[in-house]
Amino acid sequence: MAITRLTDIITVFDSKWTYGDVKFGYESEVNQDHDTQYPLMLVEPPESTIPEIYNGREEYTFEINFYNLYSQAAQSVVTLQKRWDNLQDLANEWLDMVLKNYQDGNVEAYLEDESISIERVKEVANDRLVQIKLTFTMSAFTKCFRPVSKYPSDYSDLAIWLKADSGVTFDIASKKVSAWADQSGNGNSLVQTTINKPLRYGYDGINDKSYIAFNGTTDYLISSGNSPITADFTIFIVSKVSTNDSFVFYYETPPPAVSNSFIKIGAVSGAQKASVNDGTNSMTLTSASATILNSANITTLKKESKTLTLEYDDSSASTKTATTNSSFNDIKTFNSAVFTIGKRTDGLINGQYNELIVYNRALSNEEITEVKEYLNLKYKIY
Repeated sequence: MAITRLTDIITVFDSKWTYGDVKFGYESEVNQDHDTQYPLMLVEPPESTIPEIYNGREEYTFEINFYNLYSQAAQSVVTLQKRWDNLQDLANEWLDMVLKNYQDGNVEAYLEDESISIERVKEVANDRLVQIKLTFTMSAFTKCFRPVSKYPSDYSDLAIWLKADSGVTFDIASKKVSAWADQSGNGNSLVQTTINKPLRYGYDGINDKSYIAFNGTTDYLISSGNSPITADFTIFIVSKVSTNDSFVFYYETPPPAVSNSFIKIGAVSGAQKASVNDGTNSMTLTSASATILNSANITTLKKESKTLTLEYDDSSASTKTATTNSSFNDIKTFNSAVFTIGKRTDGLINGQYNELIVYNRALSNEEITEVKEYLNLKYKIY
């Protein structure tokens, strides 16, 4: 049985908090240098006991504080309860990821029953902040916890996972984004090295979540390498666009135009439109909803052989449409050029972007439902 010392546990805690800064220290030290990226997780040095000294088990009692910015002006757009709820959502997701880590049979730990308590605090430390205090006891070297939540990484062939609450490199003062790290583990990240940088906000997006803002005139992000998408795929996008011709995903091989292949997903004439082309033959779908502008939505596009399926979910309805083209080259891949978010050849996105998930296969209907449930649990769109 592997030994888990405090340093090992803190390493896991640190690696699973991907939403902002993480510190190991004391509450009085919060933002003492005024350079914190929120949301912040502060892990205080825990108390511990060794109840069974011959059994190699230690019970750590952690007090972990989660902070996010809160201003009086925010009261007009979001309630204090909502800000606390969303901070608690991040804490819950983080704790789930920590506990999933200990499902590995080589490292065993579990959460003590009835050991979690939560306290909500406002206007603390050196900033105007909301705070969640999470207290729990973790017993190392014993395994019995089985989390039930499902995440995109629980399904095979995950190629890209970009989410605005994780892995974004940006200037704290200007909020300008220079890189967006892929959370799938495949390195399919986005970059922007020119002045055309979108902005990253840690709250005030869909359901008060983090988002990347594109202005519709200059901003976009481009993949650091060629698109990894193969012949069959499933793409999920969470966004809210403000104008037509705002493309939330764009891939196209370079000229000559007669042999261009592409994947395009965006707002056209007030509806969500998706097109896939093998260089000669196309499959195009348009959502039944004609009110997608300024509406938070989950878009799902699946290509399976010669069939394309588009699902569109927002607060008012869920629509699904499909088409088949018997002439489509079903072994055509989409990995010979970069992909972009926010830009196509003759247009730029105006709106908010929250999450992109891409699988290199056609997911089953059950899997699609479960990924959408993860997204809706997070963003509460429908």
